[in-house]
Amino acid sequence: MLSLSFPREAHLIRSPSPLLPQPLSTSRPSPSLLCLHKPPFRLPSIRSMASEEGADQDHRLERIASTIRVIPDFPKPGILFQDITTMLLKPEAFRDTIDMLVERYRDKGISVVAGVEARGFIFGPPIALAIGAKFVPLRKPNKLPGEVISEEYSLEYGTDKMEMHVGAVQAGDRAVVVDDLIATGGTLAAAMRLLERVGAEVVECACVIELPELKGREKLDGRPLFVLVKAV
Repeated sequence: MLSLSFPREAHLIRSPSPLLPQPLSTSRPSPSLLCLHKPPFRLPSIRSMASEEGADQDHRLERIASTIRVIPDFPKPGILFQDITTMLLKPEAFRDTIDMLVERYRDKGISVVAGVEARGFIFGPPIALAIGAKFVPLRKPNKLPGEVISEEYSLEYGTDKMEMHVGAVQAGDRAVVVDDLIATGGTLAAAMRLLERVGAEVVECACVIELPELKGREKLDGRPLFVLVKAV
């Protein structure tokens, strides 16, 4: 579910000129993952750490990218919102997304899949179930009952906090952090710090989409990041 509150840093993409929303259509695919700020639009470059493993991987990545749309001026003017809800309307593309992430982590000894509020809650649980790991929600302040541990991180304006239940993750757990998108990287970096503070090993962060121009990888200080598609 999309939030109408102040946007997370991952979606703060400024648009220099108004763009029209792209309607869903059966005759014409939405311009998902297109150049986000330099009209005219062009076809996306589909890149993945798995993309060299065969044509089937490339086919799945193309299908995933084709179902993601860009919504301008949401939830406030000047922001281009990367909308994965259109992918959820396409069961085959949604299945491709989950399958590719499960294939990557099935044999990695992962004991925790940590999902970042809110879209990490969509992708994290099915991955956790498939690989036999526990799912741990990382939530905004005052959403979790009981004792929590928190980590502050910077937004475009001001700061926010991420919280996790005390005892949900143990020292020695091997964790993957899951979210829908990485942009400036502040949210993912906070999630990784939160897990590491309790002694977990963060094996990798996994996102569906990366916006490379915002250099979010640099915020992770060399920690591993895996993405399925990139907007370039």
